Amino acid sequence: MTAMQKLERVMPIGALAERTGVKVETIRYYEQVGLLPPPERSEGNQRRYGRRHAERLAFIKHARDLGFAVDNIRTLLRLSDTPGIACDEAHAISVAHLQEVRDKIARLRSLETELERIATTCSGGVAACDCAIIEALADHRQCSHAHH
Repeated sequence: MTAMQKLERVMPIGALAERTGVKVETIRYYEQVGLLPPPERSEGNQRRYGRRHAERLAFIKHARDLGFAVDNIRTLLRLSDTPGIACDEAHAISVAHLQEVRDKIARLRSLETELERIATTCSGGVAACDCAIIEALADHRQCSHAHH
């Protein structure tokens, strides 16, 4: 084993978690679902991670921060591991995810409008049984938008 290989295997899971900002439990989960390859083990059976694990975990974390689903990340990692193939699938995944985000934003804007409308129907100070907000929440027909 070369000195470089030894250096690559000296990071325990706690250090990897600290370095990447990913919780230990999440790192173990990513191993269980096959996003992160299992690390080598020390003689005491401790996980030992290298630079490649840290880089792959950073990729996974960034993708999760952007809201990509685990299955999509798995596909994107497979594509990343096969640099010679066309990126059509990665493009399709990102475009579909972008549309999902836009749809969610539209739903949130509608929700914001409805909540704003409901919130302005009451200025406080009345009994809860006479509160327009409580009445609106109790009767969905009073809402001006569908928001399920």
